[in-house]
Amino acid sequence: MNTSAPLEIQFQLRPKPDSSRIAMRPSAGRLPRVTQVLALAIHFEAMIQRGEAKDYSDLARLNCLCRERVSQIMRLNYLAPDIQIELLYLPPTFTGRYPVSETAARIIASLFSWEKQRDQWTKLKRQLRLT
Repeated sequence: MNTSAPLEIQFQLRPKPDSSRIAMRPSAGRLPRVTQVLALAIHFEAMIQRGEAKDYSDLARLNCLCRERVSQIMRLNYLAPDIQIELLYLPPTFTGRYPVSETAARIIASLFSWEKQRDQWTKLKRQLRLT
């Protein structure tokens, strides 16, 4: 014989907040794609150094990427340190794309000499009127 007491639930409804009282904060924009991918390359390198991944194949498997894409991403680690710093501190974009593409950065990273990389980086910034 089940003689349980009725269950009573109480709650209070609150009116919707007045949207005119909510201060709208301007969007901070988003980081350029090249900045995001360079940060990922640095993170992947740290994963290998910590032993969380043993090689690019492991990185690809762990991050659901193909090995070729991991190689492209990791190529950005070959950029001269000062260029990497500039790329990591690019300002956020509010609309559209940032003028410096990941592809352009990878082309510069493929140059063997950091001095040649710096020359190409300077030329690219001049060409894009970023200086």
